Amino acid sequence: MINMGYLDEYDSSNPLSIEAYAQKMVGKTFREILEEDEARQPMMLNYDVGYGISDVAEVKRNKGNLGQIIEEKFFHYPCNNDARPDFYEAGVELKVTPYRVNKNGTLSAKERLILTMIDYTQVVNETFEESHFWNKSKLILLVYYLYMKEIKYNLDYKISYARLFTPPEQDINIIKSDYDIIISKIKQGKAHELSESDTLYLSAAPKAATSKVKRKQPFSDELAKPRAFAFKGSYMTFVLNNYIVTGQVTYEPIVKGEAVDSFENYVKDKIDRYCGYSVGDLCIKFDIETERKPKNLEAILAYRMLGIRGNHAEEFEKANIVVKTIRIGKNDRIKESMSFPAFRFKDLVKEKWEDSTFGNYLRETRFLFVVYKYDNEDVLRLKGCQFWNMPYRDLETDVRSVWERTKKVISEGLIVENINGKMKNNLPKASENLVCHVRPHAQNASDTYELPDGRHYPKQCFWLNNTYIYSQINDEIKG
Repeated sequence: MINMGYLDEYDSSNPLSIEAYAQKMVGKTFREILEEDEARQPMMLNYDVGYGISDVAEVKRNKGNLGQIIEEKFFHYPCNNDARPDFYEAGVELKVTPYRVNKNGTLSAKERLILTMIDYTQVVNETFEESHFWNKSKLILLVYYLYMKEIKYNLDYKISYARLFTPPEQDINIIKSDYDIIISKIKQGKAHELSESDTLYLSAAPKAATSKVKRKQPFSDELAKPRAFAFKGSYMTFVLNNYIVTGQVTYEPIVKGEAVDSFENYVKDKIDRYCGYSVGDLCIKFDIETERKPKNLEAILAYRMLGIRGNHAEEFEKANIVVKTIRIGKNDRIKESMSFPAFRFKDLVKEKWEDSTFGNYLRETRFLFVVYKYDNEDVLRLKGCQFWNMPYRDLETDVRSVWERTKKVISEGLIVENINGKMKNNLPKASENLVCHVRPHAQNASDTYELPDGRHYPKQCFWLNNTYIYSQINDEIKG
């Protein structure tokens, strides 16, 4: 039985009262909250809602228990599996989540925010407004704690912020669209092909102890990974910097105060109105100096077409959308393959595919391809744009095989040979895979990373083949 005297400190039916009480934990570590609660134990009658500070080892192993500490030792209500929000009378859900301070001093969410598990069988019968997900996500008490790699025990993380959050109207429109995309894919019998890059702010995040755990889905016999509705890490970073912490860097929105049915169609329409313009025409139109041509000129033009003065858009930051400009030659070929950040050899060999840096990047990132093409007079003209994310089968077959072979080659010892005066290695080549390959991504021969065997070798990265990229562009844009 809980000592109801504790609940006199806040009104569990009033969101603002809950938030005001939550401010008392700001600046404290989880260990201090436990210790303060234990110090008050003698004053309590018949109090038994969990574990005490003697269970430090268990807390260290289970990150989820940090939320349980806040529930049971600070708010003093028992942890349960109730389908309703944690503070159901107030309609408030409690979420405890980490953030980090980056080397440049900016703040970012450490991870996505898991909201509710997806019941494939039940969710297809729910509307967005009446769904279990939205019932537990429309008003959240966000408790952010500072993650620091050097801190040994989770109990010693310090709580920095505790604020109520509900997505603003413009975000809700996109979240609802994301929800509909996820449900539509389940109804098509493709729950096993769900990807976080399918959507913008709300994702279907994998949620299982191992990749071997699978669940039944209603419209296919193929088993699917357990997944949960989650706000993407990029969205949570934006929430942290714009709704929780004041005075942080903000970005211009693409949609400015107007209601739109589809964000992606809105973006496409804004860029498509300039189809046929040459790069030179666009530079004049948007008053861009070309005497010293910026390396990312075509990307800069894309932002200007969207009404963005800088090189960051609010919605793109929230959704982890990356703008990639593509040039098609008049021979209908793309000259350059698409590169990604260089990987560290010693880090890659320690990873597993299911949680690999490159695999996760492709799973979680949505791209905006802005396509230009040279005409018969060698003038580069805008052809259009499309949103794209890597198809599930391409990622889990071709890309995975290249990643696994790369790991194997590096683990067993990279072979480097001098063939006809050129240094060659045995990393996967573009001719060996339809989708991707590995090649250098270094400024020069001295720009290296250390191999597991102690040798240093020029930095390498994964590349998407130029022929593959061309195959992914919509036919109406290629013409």
